[in-house]
Amino acid sequence: MNNYLTTNKFKPGEAGQMRLAFEEVTGQDMNWYWNQWYYGSGHPELKIDYAYNDAAGKATVTIEQTQKSGKIFKLPIAIDVYNGATKKRYNVWAENKIDSFVFNYTQRPDLINVDGDKILLATKKDNKTAENYVHQIKNAPLYMDRREALDYFAKNNMSELALGLSDKYARLRRFTLEKLKTSKLATVPSIITGVEKAANQETDKLTKAAALAFLAKTKDAKYQSLFEKNLNDSSYTVAGEALAGLTNLQPAKAYELAKKHSSDAKGKLAEAVSDVVLSEGTEADFDFIYNRYNVMPLSQEKFNSTDAFGEYLIKVQNIANVKKA
Repeated sequence: MNNYLTTNKFKPGEAGQMRLAFEEVTGQDMNWYWNQWYYGSGHPELKIDYAYNDAAGKATVTIEQTQKSGKIFKLPIAIDVYNGATKKRYNVWAENKIDSFVFNYTQRPDLINVDGDKILLATKKDNKTAENYVHQIKNAPLYMDRREALDYFAKNNMSELALGLSDKYARLRRFTLEKLKTSKLATVPSIITGVEKAANQETDKLTKAAALAFLAKTKDAKYQSLFEKNLNDSSYTVAGEALAGLTNLQPAKAYELAKKHSSDAKGKLAEAVSDVVLSEGTEADFDFIYNRYNVMPLSQEKFNSTDAFGEYLIKVQNIANVKKA
């Protein structure tokens, strides 16, 4: 990049000039890359299969390009072969419709991780086994390694999905909670215990909020004190999920607390306040509800509240108030 910018400063630039700069620095012919990715179109769709011959001590990785365009991409690929936590990297080229790569072993690999750096611009159908993905989440180093494994566990309703609750990266812990909330695992006691631990100990606010949202769906009264404790959290998102959870258990109490927080609520807390006030409010609360809705700026929050505002008006008997609203 320095070569390209220096050579072409104060001049118009073209893709070909950048290619020449790359070729000068690397000493490689880069025409194939520019033709494929800059001047060409589409992306590769890869089907990856594995076969093991323990008698011969050989593992075969087959990479098939299945894109319907008929265009075949030339792809430099890193393949990592794992035995325990130890890996050996092989750098190969896939440049045919079907390519097979054979690796010798004395002990069957625990995992063969194709695209070890997770940089391929491609869609992949990677036919690893469940055991492979368990090894991947525990030993492969990258965010995308663990994300791929968690996706697999979620699609197959595997309890190993809970491994993501202790991931070092908050976004993956949050991703795990979202997947668990909609999976068949959501009612498994050990899973609920893990989420409860996250709700109490999590330091990342968005992830803590996701744990509270999960527990709110259980409608278990034992979490009432947890929701009440988090109503005053500095994060509107955490406080909002806490109020939503309390609404499921103690709607009248949640309503009183919502009115208390209504003046300074923002974000998720404002949304939760609107929901509970509109659902639990009586005709006597008309002025409070009307004024709160009326002063809301034109926003997604107001749009989301409009349906509930209409539902509230069904309970209002004062015709003048209905017309005003």
